[in-house]
Amino acid sequence: CAVKAAHVLSEIAKNEEMTKPCMEADLVLTLIPLLESTDQEMLLHAGRAIGRICYDNRDLQEELVKVGVIPSLVRILTDYAESEPLVHVALLALYNLADLDSAKEALSMTKVAEQLVKQLKRAESHERLEIVFEVLQALAENDALKVQLVEAGVPEVLSEILLRLKGSSQAEDTCIVKAASDLIVSLLLGGKKGNITGQIHKESTSRNGNCLRMFQLGVIHQLLDLLEKHVQSGDTSVQQAALSALQNLAIPVVSKVQMLEEGVAERIEALLRSESPPVQFKLLGTLRMLADGQADAAEMLGQDPLLLNRLVQWCNVSDHRGLCGEANRLLASILHHNRSQEVVKAIQAAQGVKHLVSMATSEHAAMQNEALNALAIASAIDLETLEESFKESQLVQSLHKLLRDDNTSPEVKYNSMGLLCRLLNSGDLRQEIEKDNIKDTLEQLCSHSNANVVKEAITTLQVLRGET
Repeated sequence: CAVKAAHVLSEIAKNEEMTKPCMEADLVLTLIPLLESTDQEMLLHAGRAIGRICYDNRDLQEELVKVGVIPSLVRILTDYAESEPLVHVALLALYNLADLDSAKEALSMTKVAEQLVKQLKRAESHERLEIVFEVLQALAENDALKVQLVEAGVPEVLSEILLRLKGSSQAEDTCIVKAASDLIVSLLLGGKKGNITGQIHKESTSRNGNCLRMFQLGVIHQLLDLLEKHVQSGDTSVQQAALSALQNLAIPVVSKVQMLEEGVAERIEALLRSESPPVQFKLLGTLRMLADGQADAAEMLGQDPLLLNRLVQWCNVSDHRGLCGEANRLLASILHHNRSQEVVKAIQAAQGVKHLVSMATSEHAAMQNEALNALAIASAIDLETLEESFKESQLVQSLHKLLRDDNTSPEVKYNSMGLLCRLLNSGDLRQEIEKDNIKDTLEQLCSHSNANVVKEAITTLQVLRGET
């Protein structure tokens, strides 16, 4: 009668009011051993009953993991991979348990990754794909499981899915494409745990390997194809998911080089025609990632007059502060990482310099430092070209204000003085610095509490006096 009893219990547990009496009767612990049965009907009813009783009850779910339900669920997925009802029950159970750290720990000891890849490949319905994606998304938060998912071939299956659905405009397919893009992001990101140096190095190595694998599979161009299609259709949810994946792919140095070689920057640039500020924001962020530390990328972007004019327009967009900030940051990044006089002249011609001077006095220290460093590098490359813009935008006066302000961070003061040293190479700007009486402020900074500020103040004074 056990099969019939399990069937009755699974029906009873459908009723929300009956789950409590089932718990009080310790039915879950009685049903658990039945998951070791070889009778498929028994497995089906026992699995459904356990799932329904434990649904939305964290304590019971933790208890399930403790008494060893995870290996049983993975065994069902393994032994009965062709049985739709049993696979559905096992996936639902994993979906409900996968958020628990204890469940992730237990799953990392099994071959669940291989079974999930198998189900991803054979899934025919959108509903089945969605539930497998949900389980994978939760498991990708665990570092050990993430490695297993990549080794089991999840990136390859994601690539196949993106390729298969890239021409579709059906709403259901769009949801799957978004889920696939989100999962790519999860596989590229570091896990929740660990900020130790060794852990960071391990995550960085893993990310680099995952990125290269994604490249070899052609995922980057599939994401760009999706973006191009959805920029035209206006579906921002897919655009955002694909852009997040692109941004994460652009972080490792190996990826930047590969993306530049494959013309990815030009394709991203072409997508800036989108009229959606959130999409424009992420596109600019991706380009900034690509320019970071890459002189070739910075020079390519910095010599595109259409891009520079668009950036300068966005630097003035007051009703989209995020977009305005990202445009300024990309301008600063192009100047910072380039080594070309042509780029300095192009940004000057596009009237971008005044925006970087404004950025140097913004309310965010990170943005201030980015602007100050960019302007210092540009001044070292071609101060003569920038001289007039610096005078018009009152850069010297802005730097003096930063140095006088007690609320200015030590790093910003330090970088402000570094830029001042560069400006002293211009006769006109040196006159402005002397006229603004910055010397007195520098002398006061020689007794600042921060040792780096003191050292830079002494150096700047020496340059001002012509001693070095």
